[in-house]
Amino acid sequence: MSVSPDAPVLFFDSGVGGLSILAPARKLLPNMPVIYAADSAGFPYGTKSEAEVAARVPALLGRLVERYRPRLVVIACNTASTIALSVVRSALEVPVVGTVPAIKPAAEQSRTRVIGVLGTNATVRQPYVDRLAAEHGADCTILRHGSADLVALAEAKLRGEPLDPNVARNALDGLLGQPGGDKMDVVALACTHFPLLLEELTAASPRPLTFVDGGAGIARRIDYLTQGQQWPEACEPGVAVFTRVDENTRALAQSLHNFGLDRIEAL
Repeated sequence: MSVSPDAPVLFFDSGVGGLSILAPARKLLPNMPVIYAADSAGFPYGTKSEAEVAARVPALLGRLVERYRPRLVVIACNTASTIALSVVRSALEVPVVGTVPAIKPAAEQSRTRVIGVLGTNATVRQPYVDRLAAEHGADCTILRHGSADLVALAEAKLRGEPLDPNVARNALDGLLGQPGGDKMDVVALACTHFPLLLEELTAASPRPLTFVDGGAGIARRIDYLTQGQQWPEACEPGVAVFTRVDENTRALAQSLHNFGLDRIEAL
């Protein structure tokens, strides 16, 4: 089946975290039409139960696919992916790319064989993380920490608000303070919000740490799955869709524009 050049790629997250996935994808595929969807009415996912996320995400994505007819869906959220990816794939008739904690590249880069997984509370407790750890980091000590405050900090940063440096420091302390934390050399940022805070995390670290995330790998996957398809001849501004539009949403307008999203719509 041929794909229209104008058919967009749909990026989905609870908030603005998926922008860290959109950026490397746009770099690789500059003319890619984009719909960025944020479930602002359901934000944040990281403090919700598995049942809530598993019920909410497939239903929302069904509505979004019906409205925007994307060629591909990217669940640009570790929490939603580790909980609902298989359900979404079975429910939708378009290819779906998930975002999973970057344990494989973290293990490949670690010299001390102690790596951290920094994510949401929901993500770090998932059996999916256990499987990734067993598959790619069997010889590593893997420390996990969940931080809801760090998610909120990323949202505040993109709204242009002043940031409390203690939030990033406390999140890192949650890993460094664990047994073996003194040897940790690589941290997998297992929430798409966290690469948006790379500057803050680097500044908050008491010693040099390597931070890795899955953005570049997701971009390559999108490129691979759309090979042979036509794209528009020029880059058009993308659309940001929110399940709730309020003053917090409107405060994101400048940051959304910086990521090539010039129109805000409500779902």
